[in-house]
Amino acid sequence: MPPSFVHRITKYAPADRDERGHYTGTEEAVSDHGPLEAAYPAAIAAFAEASGVGRLEIRDPVVATEPHFGRGPQAEGYGLGGLFPADLTGFHDGAEISLPVALELVRIMLRKQGAWCRLEAGDAFTVHVGWDQYVYVGSGRPCADAVVRTRELGLFPEPVPASPYAVSPEDTEVTEPADEDFWARVRTELAARRGLLLEEMFVGNAERWHRLTPERLDSVRAGLGPRALLTVWPDLTPDVDAALTALPEEGSSDFVWETRDGTIRHARVDETDYPELAALVAGARAACALPLYVDDRHPLFRATLPDSDGVLRARW
Repeated sequence: MPPSFVHRITKYAPADRDERGHYTGTEEAVSDHGPLEAAYPAAIAAFAEASGVGRLEIRDPVVATEPHFGRGPQAEGYGLGGLFPADLTGFHDGAEISLPVALELVRIMLRKQGAWCRLEAGDAFTVHVGWDQYVYVGSGRPCADAVVRTRELGLFPEPVPASPYAVSPEDTEVTEPADEDFWARVRTELAARRGLLLEEMFVGNAERWHRLTPERLDSVRAGLGPRALLTVWPDLTPDVDAALTALPEEGSSDFVWETRDGTIRHARVDETDYPELAALVAGARAACALPLYVDDRHPLFRATLPDSDGVLRARW
């Protein structure tokens, strides 16, 4: 069950809203990187204290959509530097973090630096950062003192029926668990094909790619991130020119290749990137072009890693 008491916290005075609830005042819909920004984490801390919560869980983490070929993310490391390693270890669905780390994540989301997640403590407490400096805090308690504290900080807490970012069953796509039956299917395919390509989405919009062989399967499996979404594709082709030719005349695609030293690399490209891509993959051992759009993607199969107790909790 979602929290019983939900407040929308903003820097926008209710008196400056029209009859439809749209803000008509002069506050800008971006962080000031100053006192008002600092007020949001302080308010959330007050609600967490009133709720008896000192640790939260990262849920449904996502980073900004991977940029096209040759262009970097919105902020280096999606703004997560200092909190998590560059490879995003620890920033995954189900990761438990302290309240101070959670509040720093709120600041990163307010600044739109490229990372986003829901923050939850079961059904007892939730924090959702939305667009335009809107934050939704849910609690199993009324938190009257936190409401007063939020007003003292210069923000406006307003009770609402529910957070628009609350997860409902229809929001999630059910996938099978990557259990022993799944890995048995992978081994069967490997026995027939001798090679497969594994796409490991460990955070929304962030993938790692692995070339599977019967000999490498166990080591790859041991290194997969918690609750990762796993998609199994046919193996790369050694005919790299054919893979380049398979790219569409227009539109975006995922291009995956194996370098001379055995590293698997990936780029999201469109037709403007093809000349530079061809030069980059010269000498590659193998490659493939994969469609980007869901309706055109037809992998062999996919599944999601369950937790160590066998329960599938990720909400892909």
